[in-house]
Amino acid sequence: MSIFLKLKWFFKEHWRMYAVGIFLLFLTDLSHVIPPYMIGLFTNKVVQRDLTWQYLLVFLLILALLFLSSYVFRYGWNTHIVKGAALLERTLRKRLYDHYMEMDAPFYQKYRTGDLMSHASNDLSSIQRVASGGILMTFDSSANIILVLASMILTVDWRLTLIAIIPLPFLAFGVSLIMPRLRKAFTAYQEGFSKMSDHTQESFLGMKVIKTLGQSKEDIDYFNHQTDEQIKTNSHVARVDSLFDPLATIVMSFSYVLTIILGGEFVLRGTISIGQLVSFAAYLSQLVWPMFALGQLFNVLERGNASYDRVMDLMNEKSAIHDDPNGIAQVKPGELNIRLKGFAYPDGTKTVLKNIDVKVGRGKTLGLVGPVGSGKTTLLRLLLREFDSYDGEIDFSGHDIRDYKLSAYLSSLGYVSQDNFLFSTSIAENIAFSNPKLPQKEIEQVAKLAALHDDILQMPNGYETEVGENGISLSGGQQQRVAIARALIVDPAILILDDALSAVDARTEKEILGALKNQRQDQTTIISASRISSVINADEILVFAHGRVIERGSHAELLAQNGYYADTFHQQEMASHYEAKLTGGDN
Repeated sequence: MSIFLKLKWFFKEHWRMYAVGIFLLFLTDLSHVIPPYMIGLFTNKVVQRDLTWQYLLVFLLILALLFLSSYVFRYGWNTHIVKGAALLERTLRKRLYDHYMEMDAPFYQKYRTGDLMSHASNDLSSIQRVASGGILMTFDSSANIILVLASMILTVDWRLTLIAIIPLPFLAFGVSLIMPRLRKAFTAYQEGFSKMSDHTQESFLGMKVIKTLGQSKEDIDYFNHQTDEQIKTNSHVARVDSLFDPLATIVMSFSYVLTIILGGEFVLRGTISIGQLVSFAAYLSQLVWPMFALGQLFNVLERGNASYDRVMDLMNEKSAIHDDPNGIAQVKPGELNIRLKGFAYPDGTKTVLKNIDVKVGRGKTLGLVGPVGSGKTTLLRLLLREFDSYDGEIDFSGHDIRDYKLSAYLSSLGYVSQDNFLFSTSIAENIAFSNPKLPQKEIEQVAKLAALHDDILQMPNGYETEVGENGISLSGGQQQRVAIARALIVDPAILILDDALSAVDARTEKEILGALKNQRQDQTTIISASRISSVINADEILVFAHGRVIERGSHAELLAQNGYYADTFHQQEMASHYEAKLTGGDN
């Protein structure tokens, strides 16, 4: 029953709705205990040969009114309690989704996507059943038991009632043994379901890689193994859950046997009438549902308890990114200053960035180059506020970026990575994702800046062309250009291109960079690239190695240093020259 205490906050907020529902549920149960009493009276009339047509009509009329009332009451409690459960699921789903949106990068490194999806679907459904079936079975079974026992005592005989319920404590004892096993079994089931969901999601996303590397059979075998394990776990849950029904059947059978033996003795002695014995048997049959409902109730409560704990474990995770509600709400274009003494990832001890000091004037472009793992992307992640725990300062337009409201700061950024996620909608809707109400003219304008407009016009449906899941119908270069257009449409104060031109050809790259330079003369642009050609025209270029800046300057200045930058540039120029020869192009 601890799950009800955990959900106390919700029941307290919606107590009126549940109070009405429970009251109507009580009236429903009350209307059910009257017919057995009337059946007993009717039986006595038959046995005494005192039945009249008038009595029969009144008897049938009262039964009809009771059944009609029961229908109305049942409809009433159903609408109130089910509505309350839907409100709980909506509330928890919104809180969980909002929590997902607020969490930082380490959270998503810790939890896998399939596991998060399982929490947001399977676990919330189990909690929702507590607020519907759990409430129903708790109060319905309790009210039924109390009303039926009271009716048995008041209308038949208290001694027979006492004898009939003697086996019930054995049922309670059996339940106390089953409950812990049921909770443990269901927790294992939920964890297995999360694992299987995560593997399925990864397989769908990586289907091309799986097929290309010829691992389809191995992936199917692994999935089948997970499915078999989940079936075993689910079977164990079913076996534990199934222990209750036979137990309840045995207990109720003993009650029936005692009732028949002792009830018959009471009739022979004249202590009760035959009609009362019939009523007692009918009342005893009404105890069967509450007994079985208790078994279902414990199943629902234990599932809900395990799921609620799993969801709360997620909700209790705290983001390391502090969002000041009273922070600066407007970000204006300005100068960017980065002064970092050191930074290490939260889960590591190694310093990955050291002694970074750079100033990017308003309207200037900063280039970042260096080998893989040199620290370029880490610096960009700090600019994106994926991590706030660093030794130093990052100021933009005169304020530390941590002093801005997070929503205001992030909305002032335009970020494009090498691999970009596109939604399964049209090209126009992907470009205008940040503001779906933007006019077509503005969408086309940024598409031209991204050198994408002409490509779109050649497509059968133009800007209304569906890109497919994650942009599968577009080439890699087109996907990158859609992402660039999507970033440009917000007119960002800082545009960050993280190897975002790696999939476009040299001519298109030059066209895009030229358009950006002309368009963003008053705003900051940061370009991280593996191809030197992407940063040639940057106002300053930083060369990274092992988390440090080993060279800096303009393109000409870096060439004159004859260091890593110059060597890389000459190697890429030579490779480009030979590639042009092989493809029949001109140098």
